[in-house]
Amino acid sequence: MIVTTTDDDFITRLIGFGLSEKEARTYLYLLKYGPKTPSPLAKSLKTYREDVHRTLTSLIDKGMVRPSLDSPTIYAAVDLDNALESALKKQESELREMEARKQELQELSKQQRFQPTDDVSTFRIIKSVKELVSATITLTSAAKNGFLYVVPGEMLAIASLFGINAEAKKIIEQGGSIRGISDVRYADIAPAQEVLDIREDLRHYNNYRGVYFAVVDRRHCVSAINVDINRIGLDEPISMLWTNDPIYADYLTATFEVLWRQSAPAEQRIQELLQQGPPKA
Repeated sequence: MIVTTTDDDFITRLIGFGLSEKEARTYLYLLKYGPKTPSPLAKSLKTYREDVHRTLTSLIDKGMVRPSLDSPTIYAAVDLDNALESALKKQESELREMEARKQELQELSKQQRFQPTDDVSTFRIIKSVKELVSATITLTSAAKNGFLYVVPGEMLAIASLFGINAEAKKIIEQGGSIRGISDVRYADIAPAQEVLDIREDLRHYNNYRGVYFAVVDRRHCVSAINVDINRIGLDEPISMLWTNDPIYADYLTATFEVLWRQSAPAEQRIQELLQQGPPKA
């Protein structure tokens, strides 16, 4: 499949809308070349049939691809306006679900009158993006001084889509400090600019391959065991450790300061990417 610069722009914007790169390329191919069975799709996209099946299933779930009732099954792209509307409704539904869960947790917290202790450190494993968003919103809404983070570009988009930035903005407006580091790519320009607009201090670390983590109020920590996010969605599996151990928080904070000195302002990186234009396929 030969991808032009126009195709690159289209794919980049689809990724920014919440699709993975595989989903964006598959949808664009079906949109341009018409309905296909998985075999020719796999050949054209230079991948495996099983991989194409997974991608098509995800696109069907988003309402962007429609399967036929024939055998073999033929897959067709839903027209662009309806497809984007369907994907947007799914994102809005997930956001409403998270907002409802947040309110429920806040009410339960008031009823239980939790008494946090600094004497005992606790640990738990976070297994999905949904759990991570829920934990992050809870920690962020309770933060007193602010937080710092090192995250992949996909997490910048997740923070934008699922209400984390809204909570972060409240912290900054109340005088808190938020500093972040990410490997900002072309597809991350819009969410990176959003965190800059709410006055987070974001920096770019080129080709970062270390541990991803966040520290809230120098106490609560979330660090990645595996954070290979294939697409931006609440059901994506991840593996992260949450703890309120102050010793671990101090270690991660010291690690952050080293990375901070080695990174560059995100504003500078965004201008460089805009001048370079979208990456060639």
